[in-house]
Amino acid sequence: MKHILKLKLVLLPILLGAALIYILYLNLFKDRSTEIFGNKTNYTAEEIEKSSAEANIFFDTYFDSLVAQDPAWQSYLGIKTNNDKWTPFTDEFEDQQVAFKTANLKYLTDSIDYHALNKATLISHKLLKGQLELALEGDQYRYHTYPVSQMRGMHTAIPSFLINIHQIADETDAQTYLKRLSTIDERVDQLLAQLKIREGKNIILPKFLFPKILEATQNVMSGFPISREDKPNLLYKDFGKKLAKLEDLNDDTRKQYLKECETYLEQKLYPAYQKLYTYLKKLEKKATDEAGVWKFENGADFYAYKLKQMTSTDLSPEAIHQLGVDEVERIHDEMKAIMKEVSFEGSLQDFFKFMREDQQFYYSNNEAGKTAYLKDANAIIDAMRPKLDELFITKPKAELIVKAVEPFREKSAGKAFYQSPAPDGSRPGTYYVNTYDMAQVPKYQMEALAYHEAIPGHHMQLSIAQELEGLPKFRRYAGRYTAYIEGWGLYSEYIPKEIGFYTDPYSNFGRLAMELWRACRLIVDTGIHFKKWNRQESIDFYKNNTPNSEGDCIKMVDRHIVMPAQATTYKIGMITMLELRDKAKQMLGEKFDIREFHEVLISNGAVPLDVLQDLVEEYVASKQ
Repeated sequence: MKHILKLKLVLLPILLGAALIYILYLNLFKDRSTEIFGNKTNYTAEEIEKSSAEANIFFDTYFDSLVAQDPAWQSYLGIKTNNDKWTPFTDEFEDQQVAFKTANLKYLTDSIDYHALNKATLISHKLLKGQLELALEGDQYRYHTYPVSQMRGMHTAIPSFLINIHQIADETDAQTYLKRLSTIDERVDQLLAQLKIREGKNIILPKFLFPKILEATQNVMSGFPISREDKPNLLYKDFGKKLAKLEDLNDDTRKQYLKECETYLEQKLYPAYQKLYTYLKKLEKKATDEAGVWKFENGADFYAYKLKQMTSTDLSPEAIHQLGVDEVERIHDEMKAIMKEVSFEGSLQDFFKFMREDQQFYYSNNEAGKTAYLKDANAIIDAMRPKLDELFITKPKAELIVKAVEPFREKSAGKAFYQSPAPDGSRPGTYYVNTYDMAQVPKYQMEALAYHEAIPGHHMQLSIAQELEGLPKFRRYAGRYTAYIEGWGLYSEYIPKEIGFYTDPYSNFGRLAMELWRACRLIVDTGIHFKKWNRQESIDFYKNNTPNSEGDCIKMVDRHIVMPAQATTYKIGMITMLELRDKAKQMLGEKFDIREFHEVLISNGAVPLDVLQDLVEEYVASKQ
């Protein structure tokens, strides 16, 4: 009861503020909403300019209101208004979000006439309407998720957030860090409540994944002061390092803050995580080895929804599966051509084995090898930087760094990923490489991996989206269209080949190997969640059709299991972009400019694939 009271007290000022903002913008537009929906479809330029300006105020007011309800998102954006709070993980909060989005969707459709908007604002209208409709449609599947998994979950998100997102630039930031630390027990109680709801609905993580999440939970509880060992707890170490950088903080205050940190770790974090660990051990006994979401109530409908949400298409599971089969066959043929180029004798499977096992393709699995990888990854990025002018008009202003995944999450994290910079420049864009097992990051895939996650991939696309002027905030910061984002990443692996990179045939094989990996994802994701493949069937498919290590194959299958449909987005997005480029080339001939084409692709922020097609067609028409 105390936790519920505390939660309400925390939520009350946030929600009251959001409600006030909402009332203000409804009043702002009330006169317009009564006049706008006659039969009129032809407006003067002045009317269109006025309506578009009003609509853009609405878009930004909506976004600001949404962010005002979400302290964690505020921290990601560099806003410190609620830097001492966590975003609630409760049904009450989700119900409030549904009500908020329903009200905004109604206003968007009933009170803004899309006929009276200019082209850019019309796109924003369509995008926000689609986002809200999709979010509200998905609420029926609110519990069809795993709040704790080996890929993501609050058990690792709490320390990861404090370490990577909560910056300490002054004493106030240190105090809010401690405040967040002091309420971790309430945060974990919310997680436990949500896990128990899902347990009642028999939505339980597969049994074979529990050891990974149990180990990760233990890792958060390890180290001084929780356990009397030489190694410091990961949050104690992080907090101490951040305090050490505050030059104007005196020693007595620093010691006081460190003592508070010790107290909260011992009295708040440890009991909460121990309770979570005990519950997870109990839940593990109820779990089964069934992998796909077909096992959930309405599982087939949920999977169809996830495919639509992730790919922004209406492709059926069967169509996606067949697309994967066709692409795997094509890429295998291209790989056989490389085998001839390097004079390799044997079958494609023999070549895969050679690439997996020959030590010339791997760094040593020690600190020297890990350091060398990060150094060489930086060199690849540095070599690409001066070439960007050949491909792009707009380039990102945000800095980019390469960083190893932190030890507490490296065992279960993916091989590489990207974290966007803070919009205010306080945090650079970060290309994370998982150096836990160097066998998972072979040298021949280094180029493609760096191009995908850094430049010209996610760093280009996500940083530029944040820096765009004139776009509503929701498009700059909240346009999570995965098929576009990951399609761009995979497309970015390919385009360097066209300007002279991948000169080493083995590196080109690495590019193809990564594309093959994404093609296999189409097959395996639909195999697990639509065709009811089991875990071992899925692992074997990857092992038999790719050069990746068995560890890679296992991790990927486990990712499919807890993130249905997400992995289908890469190939579908890339194929769409290449098809649009080919069509533009055919129609424009000598007028086609790759830099202008890329400007169309990245100058509008993330968009669904159907909107991307509209944008390219408009570009082609304007050039003709």
